[in-house]
Formats: sequence, C-alpha cells, structure tokens
Amino acid sequence: MTTTTGTAQPGDTAAENTAEAAPRAAALSGGAASIITDAPEPHPTLVKTFVAMMAREGRVLRRNLVGTFVRSIMQPLLFVFVFTYVLPKIGGGGGKIFSAGAAASGTTFATVLLPGLMASMLFTQGIMAVTFPLVMEFSWQRTIEDRALAPVPIRVLAIQKITAGAIQAVIGGLIVIPIVLLVHAAGQSPHVSVTDWPLLIVILICGSLLTSSLGLLLGTLMDPRKMQMLFAAILLPATMLGCVYYPWSAMHDIRWLQILVLINPMVYLSEGLRAVLTPQTGHLALWAIMLVLVGGTALVGYFGIKAFTRRVLN
Repeated sequence: MTTTTGTAQPGDTAAENTAEAAPRAAALSGGAASIITDAPEPHPTLVKTFVAMMAREGRVLRRNLVGTFVRSIMQPLLFVFVFTYVLPKIGGGGGKIFSAGAAASGTTFATVLLPGLMASMLFTQGIMAVTFPLVMEFSWQRTIEDRALAPVPIRVLAIQKITAGAIQAVIGGLIVIPIVLLVHAAGQSPHVSVTDWPLLIVILICGSLLTSSLGLLLGTLMDPRKMQMLFAAILLPATMLGCVYYPWSAMHDIRWLQILVLINPMVYLSEGLRAVLTPQTGHLALWAIMLVLVGGTALVGYFGIKAFTRRVLN
C-alpha cells in the first residue's frame, strides 16, 4: 500500500510558492495590523466638521470661480453702464429724472442706485448660491447624502449652507461699490458717505443671512422641474419692486403700492443700505429696517433648517 503525505517534493512548484508566500503574507498582515493599531484615534468635533464642510465649499467655489465671477459682475455692470452712462449721455433716464434734484442736493442717479444694486446682489446671490446647488444635491444624484453622514447633527449642515451662501452674497454686494464708483458719465458720480460702520456691517450680515436662509428654504421645498419659477415669481418681482432704482419715500404718490411693497424683504435691504450709505436720499425708519432684517433672518432660518432636516431624513 502506498501512503501519500502532505510533504512538498522538490519539483512541486505550487507548494514551494505557497510556502514562500505564507511568511510574506504574515509579515504584511502584521505590518497592517500595527499601522491600524498605532493610528491616532479620530476625534471629530462640531467645529472641525463645520470647518471641513466650509473648506469643501471653498474648493467647489474655486473650481467654478470664473462662472461665479461673471455671474456676480455682469448684472451690476450692465445696470450701471446703462443707467449712469448711456442714459445721461443721450439726455434721458436717470440723468434727466434727477437733474432738478441734483442741482439742489447733489443727488445723482448713481447715488440712488448704489445701495439698491448692493441690495439686489445680496438678495440674488444669497438665494442662487444656496438654492441651485441644493436642488441638484436633492435630485437623482443624491449627493447630499455624503455630507449627511458627517458626525454632526443635520441642522449643522443646514447652518453651514446658510453661512456659505451668506459669504457669497456679501462678496457679490461689495463688488457693486467699485463698479458704481468707476462706471458713470461726467457729473453722474455717486455721493456716498458711510455714516455708521457698525450698522453697515450688521445690515450686511443680517441681509446676507436672510437671503441665504430664504435660499435654503426655497431649495428644500421647490420642485427641480419648476426652477424657472424662481425667476418669474420671486427674483424679478422682488427686484423691480424692491426700491432698487428709487427710494421708498419717492413712491408717496402711489400710496397703495408704497404700502404693498413692504412685504418685500429687498425693500428693507435697499433702505437699510441707503440709510448708512446715502442718507440724503431718504429712507425708512431704522427700527423697522432692523426689525425685519433681524426678525426675518431668525424666522426664515428656523423654518429653512427645519424643512431641510426633514427633507434629508426622508
């Protein structure tokens, strides 16, 4: 009877390879185990996670820097060029409308336009910077899920989106200042003087947070297939009736409309910036402006965060 043993014969190549590979595998396994064992234990905190989320937003913004810059600069540049350069040159529009007032008080149309355009950019950029990416993240790609798994409450992700949108809104609003100061016809330069720097900073912060919170709420509730309604039903009416091209006090002859536009948050943005940049043009009472900006930010932010949390969990 012949007995077969498990001992490898000299010509058995497979057995030799197996015998040589076994020590290498054991060494590699031991090395990997030691690396995992010696690795520092992660300690995620709310602040670190929030900063990491903001850093991601910054990388995305840098990747789309050209498109974001063009979107931010084209609208105010075209408005300023037409209203403060072209129309005064041809003897109409802003130059003619404010010619009598300019002789008496030094008010030019550029003076009226500067705070209004800043408010328009704060409003538009704050909404678009949050709503458009959010609608895409909630669509079929579901890219929101990777950040929803972060070791923080979901409301922190909502606050991060509001913060990122507010930063973009402030940048868009500040871009308006050099454009209005540089682009105008002769004699149409704006007369601007900051009367209260702390109040200006508070208005910029509250206004940008209000618009980005509104963007979060709209981006959470809107159907992606009806995004065109954002322009037709919200952005366009808010801009045209938001005291961008005229002060609120100039509407006194149309009393019903003067009262109706008070439901528009852009009115308070425009009038608030007008109060601290061009007070000679007249403005709403500061208490009413701050009540709407601060109270509106808290109210819209609360409902926006609540709706966002519910949408992510569902």
